[in-house]
Amino acid sequence: MAIKEQTCETRIEMLQDYQFKVTFSREGLEPFLMDEPQPVGKGQYPNAGLLIAAATGNCLASSLSFCLRRARVEVKGMTAVVKTTIERNEKGRLRITGIHVELRPVVGDLKRFEICRDIFEDFCIVTESIRKGIPVEVDVAPSCE
Repeated sequence: MAIKEQTCETRIEMLQDYQFKVTFSREGLEPFLMDEPQPVGKGQYPNAGLLIAAATGNCLASSLSFCLRRARVEVKGMTAVVKTTIERNEKGRLRITGIHVELRPVVGDLKRFEICRDIFEDFCIVTESIRKGIPVEVDVAPSCE
């Protein structure tokens, strides 16, 4: 199977202070707002760290759910609880130093559940990308008005 590269575009626009509007190039997706927690921002909306936690938990829950359905295991429900550890590095900068995800699937067949226990994580694009470290390139193009 040939691997096709995909590119997505996300636009983040400052509204005021630390509040930003996020829009996606994919048709049909509603924009949402982000904000930094107090005391920097007002904390009215999730910040980037919370979205990383949500993306990790959602990706793992989706991957497990997909695997179970492929294995013909009824999935009656799924909850993911994500605990993120944030600490200061040697320069005093805050960093995400750990993400712990507890998945709580409700399934119709515990024996068949075992088919997916050891393989579903490998299919989670977010978790495996974070584990490997994603190269990030940054270009800054200032303008003056």
